[in-house]
Amino acid sequence: MKLPRHAELWLPGYLRDRFERWTSPAAGPMRVWLAIADHYEPFVDGADEKMATERVELWSRNWPSIAESYRDSAGRPPCYTFFYPQEQYRPHLIDALAEMTRAGIGDVEIHIHHDGEGERDFVDRMSGFRETLFHKHELLRKHQGQIRFGFIHGNWALDNSLPGGRYCGLNNEITLLQQLGCYADFTMPCGNSPAQARTVNQIYWAVDDPAKPKSYDRGKSFRAGDLAGDLAADPAKGLLMISGPLGIRWAGRFVPRIEKGEIAGYDLPSRYRVQRWLDWAPRVGNDIFIKLFTHGTQERNSSALLTGGLSALFEAVEAECGHRQWPFFYVSCWQMYQAIGAIGRREDPVAGLTSRLEPVTYRAASQAQNGKVHE
Repeated sequence: MKLPRHAELWLPGYLRDRFERWTSPAAGPMRVWLAIADHYEPFVDGADEKMATERVELWSRNWPSIAESYRDSAGRPPCYTFFYPQEQYRPHLIDALAEMTRAGIGDVEIHIHHDGEGERDFVDRMSGFRETLFHKHELLRKHQGQIRFGFIHGNWALDNSLPGGRYCGLNNEITLLQQLGCYADFTMPCGNSPAQARTVNQIYWAVDDPAKPKSYDRGKSFRAGDLAGDLAADPAKGLLMISGPLGIRWAGRFVPRIEKGEIAGYDLPSRYRVQRWLDWAPRVGNDIFIKLFTHGTQERNSSALLTGGLSALFEAVEAECGHRQWPFFYVSCWQMYQAIGAIGRREDPVAGLTSRLEPVTYRAASQAQNGKVHE
């Protein structure tokens, strides 16, 4: 039997996690949190301005009607997170995504591709894009006086994790991200890439070793009760890694297939896949956090996702959670992070869901008294 490429990285952790869940099952009903992290690249595959604009317009036309057709256990629509690449910035494209964010069905976070340009270049690009999204487009949010953002690394190469340092070049990237205001990383899993972490199906802290690459390879799992205060109050804990489900699936196949929570034209959502995500996704106590990912601008994916694929996802989630009698909540990546923080403080993440989980935008900040921003 031939296993997927680079299974030696993640298979031991996957088997260990399966054994632990089998020997120590959660007691009582579960709650399910679902977020979609799109590596949203309008200019991918050499697209020109016209094609990139058409790709974003397609989402602007179709996503709102899909989102408004579904509701979670709190009566809220799905909220899609667009991780937009800094190097593909165009104001009019971000404005279209900001409109969906203001409607409560979208959010924008930061994605970047770089390849050995150095620390100064990385910091300048990231900080400049962060400021532009916040001040020009009223996106992201401020907390404790700092603009905060979620992050996905292009080409999976977080913290210089690919052989030869390709597509990164910074062994101290996790430290830099923390200093820049990154609240959590959503890059993992990447499955058959050598960048894949050995820690799988966990929400965990990655503590940087600035002298070595791939510091997120292993880390301390996040647990309920871990926090005495704010989730980001102690940078020494490390960068929070919110990973998606990773495992081996067999249904309908003679050979195993890697399941990494990707929704794509070649691998659309199904009831069976939802069952696997519920079984494998990171858990904190009785809460399951399913972070899926896609590359939604490519036509081979957008044509499938926007004409039935995303509807199939939400219908399968509703059906399976209904069958198990588990409440489920559609959240942005920022909202998922906030729910994790509430659980870490042993608070109810569902209480006051709307007010607590709404992103704090520049508009809200500008209207706050004395220039203070409140969550």
